[in-house]
Amino acid sequence: MKRYDYIICGAGCAGLTFLYEIISYDKTKNKKILVIDTSIKNQNDRTWCFWDNNESNFRDIINHQWSQLNFKTNNFQKKLLITPYIYSMINGLDFYQYILSMLSNHHNIEIKQENVLNIENTENGVEVKTSNKTYLTEYAFNSIIFDKKTIETKNSLLQHFKGIEIETQNDVFNPEEATFMDFSTSQAKGTSFIYVLPTAKKKALIEYTLFTKNILEQKDYDDVLEDYIKNKLGIKEYITNHTEFGIIPMTDYKFKRFNGNIINLGTVAGCVKPSSGFAFNFIQRHTKQIVALLAQGKKPHLKKSFNDRKFHLYDAVLLEVLAENKMQGSEVFASIFKKNSPQLVLKFLDNQTNIWEDLKIMTSVPSKIFLPIALKKIFTVK
Repeated sequence: MKRYDYIICGAGCAGLTFLYEIISYDKTKNKKILVIDTSIKNQNDRTWCFWDNNESNFRDIINHQWSQLNFKTNNFQKKLLITPYIYSMINGLDFYQYILSMLSNHHNIEIKQENVLNIENTENGVEVKTSNKTYLTEYAFNSIIFDKKTIETKNSLLQHFKGIEIETQNDVFNPEEATFMDFSTSQAKGTSFIYVLPTAKKKALIEYTLFTKNILEQKDYDDVLEDYIKNKLGIKEYITNHTEFGIIPMTDYKFKRFNGNIINLGTVAGCVKPSSGFAFNFIQRHTKQIVALLAQGKKPHLKKSFNDRKFHLYDAVLLEVLAENKMQGSEVFASIFKKNSPQLVLKFLDNQTNIWEDLKIMTSVPSKIFLPIALKKIFTVK
């Protein structure tokens, strides 16, 4: 049985971010590492968006950035000048290639295309069983959800989306500003909105996103996108350069950070914000903390902080509001953006606010709806 220092199970955003961080430290860059994934990362299968102070490790591969965002509902519209934040977009393929290209000088790292079947703590180390063989390691870093039903709760939702990058004949977009959320589309199926992310005057990624229990037929996404492009944006002729589709779990399930020497990453570690689906920044911060512990010769057993538990409570409350249809998502987000600066809202959505800033956000939404749920959750969410 071949042994490695570390095995990374899953080579998506979390797994490759972990690999990037590992090779950035002198004390960990020479570890014998195996990366296992079912697919070869050679397709642009997704897009990640995030906001920060332009300090990302991946500035070199950012596809586009915006300092002005638009928020819309049928009854409310606001331009969001988000400085000192900047909203950034990274294409999945650029991210994969950027990190994998670094490995040519790291002969201690192997990548295998196999299906991981099981990960188990044993007396000899962690055993990772794949469809081909079994490997042994001191630590396994896992971002694979083996059974999605195990993370479902009463208030679980799915964030599902379809996006198309279109190109027009004429200059119709302003590449200096993006539409962050446009709730003016029908809310009949549940909370839904459109992103418009222009990267040039003739090119933009337009994405239809929903927070619901069930996904739609592909034609349903296509119909909404076509209607929005033609009737909201006034674009009659265009070509589609690229299509992406994804499903992200939105759940108040209490994810474990680790189980023995099996260390969870990404979604499995709770790095997807349950109430919004944003993950990129959370993955970066979580991964940096884990690798910093390894570089110090410590066990990478990162425990949840008070801040983690606090925001899990907030997210659980909003999830119940949306899942039980106690208030439309469009109204919730409109109330928050209407009464607060965009910087504060983005700081809150990034889990970076203090308790006094939290209170400003909380008082923006109806207490008669949110307070009873919050009081109930306080005694059940840890």
